[in-house]
Amino acid sequence: MAFRRYRGYSLRTRVFMGFMVVCFLSIIGSTAMSYLIIRKSIEDQSKTEMQNKFEALMKTLDYALSHTMVTEANLPSVLQDEIYEIADINKHDVIIYDLQGNYLVSNKEKNLVSQKKIPDEILQKVKKSDNRYDVQIYDEKVGSTLTSSYMTIRNNMLEPIAIVYFPFYHNEDFYYGAFHKYVQYIILVNLFLVLLSIWLSWIISKNLTKAITRISDLITRTTLFGKEMRPIKYFNNDELSGLVKSYNKMVYQIEDQKMLLANKEREEAWREMAKQVAHEVKNPLTPMKLLIQNFVRKFDKNDPNIETKVKNLGVSLVDQIDLIATVASAFSEFAKLPPKHDEHFDLKGELENLVRVFNEEGNIYLHVNKQNIPINMDRVYLSRIFTNLITNAKQAEREGIKSIINLDVELVNKKVLITVEDNGTGIPKDKLEQIFEPNFTTKSSGMGLGLTMVKKMIEEYKGEISVKTEEGRGTKFNIVLPTNLES
Repeated sequence: MAFRRYRGYSLRTRVFMGFMVVCFLSIIGSTAMSYLIIRKSIEDQSKTEMQNKFEALMKTLDYALSHTMVTEANLPSVLQDEIYEIADINKHDVIIYDLQGNYLVSNKEKNLVSQKKIPDEILQKVKKSDNRYDVQIYDEKVGSTLTSSYMTIRNNMLEPIAIVYFPFYHNEDFYYGAFHKYVQYIILVNLFLVLLSIWLSWIISKNLTKAITRISDLITRTTLFGKEMRPIKYFNNDELSGLVKSYNKMVYQIEDQKMLLANKEREEAWREMAKQVAHEVKNPLTPMKLLIQNFVRKFDKNDPNIETKVKNLGVSLVDQIDLIATVASAFSEFAKLPPKHDEHFDLKGELENLVRVFNEEGNIYLHVNKQNIPINMDRVYLSRIFTNLITNAKQAEREGIKSIINLDVELVNKKVLITVEDNGTGIPKDKLEQIFEPNFTTKSSGMGLGLTMVKKMIEEYKGEISVKTEEGRGTKFNIVLPTNLES
């Protein structure tokens, strides 16, 4: 039931909900990431401050011990006065223990020092390490974290003489207070972003579905049995352009198939017409034969009516010949191409649109020598010519080798020179002379009418087409078309 309800949602609603889910996840993720980063930054800041304090205390202590030879025995006397100065300068307590962990000296009174002896577990770890050893606990009395730092002190001879202890109390409430204010600002900003994302998501989903609806309306208005199926003009470079390209390619393919179907029907009509012509021609030939045979049999040059008989024979023969001529004329009229509808347009732009339809793999390249190439001819003729040539080039692809198709267009003295070249399988030499003949094809399917009609349409505009090919290297069609422009 839930699935059915979801299916009932409109595309706009689903796109909008998808945008909102992504937006909320992004906001939650960015907020959580900000929280973790800032918290880690606070902890690192606290550790850095403690490290700086420890280094400052150790430098001051080392400086105090560097003026004389200090041993474990005379250490209390050497630091008796210096330790107070060290504590005052660094504003921090300093406690010194001997190597057995017993209290030696401090800036505080002995009875105020809570730890008179270092625990054995900690003492062993401090002796084994040349670096600082930290122990961290939470002191409930003062409500702060206590970090106890221990380190072995060495004299000028690098001999261990004592263990120093620094108690660090650090309270991070100040940092967390600033952090909480920052979180409040983040929440306010995110609320604004939520409202903005709702508005943007609705606008984007509306525009997206609007484009889809417009394309759907154009497709709905396109009919298969209309005068001509027009491609959709869509200039945005987005995901919908792929749908439009596929549809436009289908339109051109349907137009080509309609042309092939029309040619097939015409060919069938030609066959029927040929039968009819043969029958109609045979009908007058029989009486013509009988007339001549009868005239020859009865011919008498001394017959006084010979001139009249010859004249009558001539009239009868002329009538039968006129009948044959009438049948031939009717057959000739039937073989003509459909009427043209010439118009002025930019050949470069028209070929770019056509290439865009077929260029799914990005292997078709169009090269022109001018930005604008005006021409006067029928758009459908042009579309069918190059649809057929490009389709043939694509179908000639060699196995294991990427197909590359080049269309070169050059405007020279009111003539357009066009070449369509591929790197396909090529055409065998023994079949090259037949490629423009009806019913000839090198493919396993098809009717062999494509190139025949291409040549016929080009010649209809007083143009020329020729072909060069090499087996295993590719094929190149050369086309010359007049622009048919007066000036």
